[in-house]
Amino acid sequence: MTATIHSVQVEKSSGELAREQQLAWKLAELATRAKDAPQDAEAVAMAKNRIIDNAAIALGAANETAVKVARADAMGAKGTGKATIWGLKEHYAPVPAAFANAVAVRFLDNDDCYLAAEYSHPDDNISPIIAVGQHLGVSGADILRGIVVAYEVHVALVGTGDGTGICLHKHKVDHMTHIAAGTAAGISSMLGLTTEQAYHAINFAVHNAISSRQSRKGDIGAQKEFVPGFSAEISIKAVNHALHGLKGPNPVYEGVDSIIRRFLNGRDDENAVYKVELAEPGVDALRNIMKTYPKQHAFEYQGQAIIDLALQLRDRLPKKGDGVDLDQIKKIVLETSHHTHHVIGTDAQDPQKIDPDSPRGTLDHSIMFAIARCIQTGEFHKDRAYQMTPAEKDEMRKLMARIETQFDQRWEDLYHDQDPNVQAYGGRMIVTLADGSEVADEKTRANAHPGGDTPWQRPDYEAKLADYTRDLVSNAERARFIEAVNGMDSLSGDELATINLVVDAGSLEAPDTRGIY
Repeated sequence: MTATIHSVQVEKSSGELAREQQLAWKLAELATRAKDAPQDAEAVAMAKNRIIDNAAIALGAANETAVKVARADAMGAKGTGKATIWGLKEHYAPVPAAFANAVAVRFLDNDDCYLAAEYSHPDDNISPIIAVGQHLGVSGADILRGIVVAYEVHVALVGTGDGTGICLHKHKVDHMTHIAAGTAAGISSMLGLTTEQAYHAINFAVHNAISSRQSRKGDIGAQKEFVPGFSAEISIKAVNHALHGLKGPNPVYEGVDSIIRRFLNGRDDENAVYKVELAEPGVDALRNIMKTYPKQHAFEYQGQAIIDLALQLRDRLPKKGDGVDLDQIKKIVLETSHHTHHVIGTDAQDPQKIDPDSPRGTLDHSIMFAIARCIQTGEFHKDRAYQMTPAEKDEMRKLMARIETQFDQRWEDLYHDQDPNVQAYGGRMIVTLADGSEVADEKTRANAHPGGDTPWQRPDYEAKLADYTRDLVSNAERARFIEAVNGMDSLSGDELATINLVVDAGSLEAPDTRGIY
């Protein structure tokens, strides 16, 4: 591989940086020349796995309020395009279909992940790419290439080691900015845009996709789930406008009033330099998708290994009947990284994170909740974990109050290690019992991680699909969908509508309230 590390720095005066030297142009070159690069069979197979994963988590959340509202918003666009919405037979315009699907995919916080300088859910790119591909009747191979390109760009912006990547969260900017860049690049590649068109699409998308991380603070509402929907809309419109020859704000990364200069490191240091590693356009096979990791549990990624660890430790704790004797647990200490301690742990100092009555969007970012629920029930199911009886809530409230997270430099170093074979998002858990004895163990990576104890393969994705759609989709419809995804390389035109899983054994609910649409 002949990857190049590009330096990204704010220009000293407006217009001095040639566009061929701008990051958006480099991303556009990678996207538009991907057709000439060797196709990596493993990357294409992984793209198919993630499409199946999207179907699972989207329909797993199909009757959640935010998802019902996003789907209802699209009803006015029925019959106006060729894009599909998970669960429905009808066809829709691409923007509302992509919005509805992206919200559904994100809702459970159970989609794939990649963490480096920034955080990301790279499969946020999939919904808009499929929607546009279906609407315009491209080939299935084009859609797969678009997905692989989107992952390539998204992961590169998040960082691939050696100090690369553009950190957004440090400046309280949400990671939608990188989603939009990946999606615009992916759609541009899928549609065969010129480099100049893709360049302006990326400029448009990135400029319009700046939002704050307040969506992840306080009384968390629906915005966290709606972010990829807005990103999908922004990105599709960005490509559409570029196709008409319109120019986006440029240079969007390096300009004197760019996102780097006004929102990121360049705000305080005009000489700040970011580094982004990119494959050689048209030469290297694109494999960044292989660096990303699936989520087995409906919880933010930094908790995946901790959930596996809690379930593992539970077998060694004192029993009472069929469960654990919670009264015998004096305290639980988790030694872990700064993020796990400060953002989802006790150092967040957020009382909602130890209140079982808090909304799901808060509890799926509370490691105290995850540990307590695993020990209480012996599982962490995407629905049952968050469905508690009053008695269970009372137990949870007491147990969560006895859980403490502690920063540990060893786990912090592993968290930030640039070697993907060393990098780890785990911790060490010590359970102190009433008699003073301790039960302890540690885990570096989640079981499903490519470097975990049981890395996920295709059967795991299909099992997740079966579990999450059990009450909505028949076995025959699931089998048909999987067969369509397996053979999508040879599909085109109206055949692309088969890349959709239709609810035929349950029902999709409408919102309980009436809105504008």
